[in-house]
Amino acid sequence: MKNGIRQREHLSVNLVEKNVNTLDENETVSNTFDVLKFFFPHLRNVGRIYPDVIIGKEKTGVSFALGISSVKRENHSYLKHALTSLVSRMTPSEVKDAVVIVSIADNTEDYLKSVVDMITKRFKRQLNSGSLEVISIPAFFYPDMSHAKQSTEDSQKLERWRIKQVLDFCFLMLYAQPKAMYYLQLQDDIIAKKMYFTKISDFVHNITSNDWFYIEFSILGFIGKLFKSEDLTDFVRFFLMFYKDKPIDLLLEDFFRVKMCNPGETLEKCAERNKQIRVKYKPSLFQYVDIQSSFPVPEQYYKIYYFYFRKYEANGRNKETLETQITGHLSEIIVMKIYSYINRRKQ
Repeated sequence: MKNGIRQREHLSVNLVEKNVNTLDENETVSNTFDVLKFFFPHLRNVGRIYPDVIIGKEKTGVSFALGISSVKRENHSYLKHALTSLVSRMTPSEVKDAVVIVSIADNTEDYLKSVVDMITKRFKRQLNSGSLEVISIPAFFYPDMSHAKQSTEDSQKLERWRIKQVLDFCFLMLYAQPKAMYYLQLQDDIIAKKMYFTKISDFVHNITSNDWFYIEFSILGFIGKLFKSEDLTDFVRFFLMFYKDKPIDLLLEDFFRVKMCNPGETLEKCAERNKQIRVKYKPSLFQYVDIQSSFPVPEQYYKIYYFYFRKYEANGRNKETLETQITGHLSEIIVMKIYSYINRRKQ
């Protein structure tokens, strides 16, 4: 499969296409991934940790790296729509100062091939300019996840999905770190609003203090969070310490609490006191693609569950508050199913 990608005759653009095993022995490779060996003993005997496949120009020295983690879905892929909204809503000067990285976090060969085919056909100009890259996460990176503690099959599937998502994002963050000053986390099922990049760039460059921890350009879990690249290793270290325990958006809140909050202080009071540190941009610049019908039902519930469960718990497990929080996002039927799902999970 990998040799097939490297030997694609119809790929006429001058791209860097590498397999980790075909890198020259004297080629210098970033040691950004070495931090993984501290947390995962099974990686300590691996000579070099790097993506299996890299398609692109390996662009560096830009202001913004946009990371998209992509996995195979049961019925449909929205990656093309996500990429189209991202690259089409940049000006030519913005394209030059950014790189979009698609990380294929799925070792299914058919899916890897389909993504490579789609991107090399639909986004050849972006690949050729260096503004778009595709990588795949090596299967050996993942630790054994058969230890899921939950009792039911659905609960185990949920836990494995959550754990893998944390690991997928950490790998992508480490790959993107040397490329840009700032890193923006996205997914393959989002749509960017018009002028999103201009608004992000202007907001970052006009912010009064450079002491910010991270900036939220979306309310959707971990999506739309902007980090300084120099801080990414610290975030990754924290996420990997607790990757088995919580989804990544809750780990982000925990890290904020540890770094910025006083003992006994509520998260709400701490966030208000540090609103120049944990900065929230309004309105949100990203949204999910047709969340009512786009996802297979189980995955849809998992995504929604983690986003709204925090709000549900923070408001005293109040059903009416839950419904108010998500009005305009989901149908009444979906609201009731989420509420029922939450109650089953907490019993």
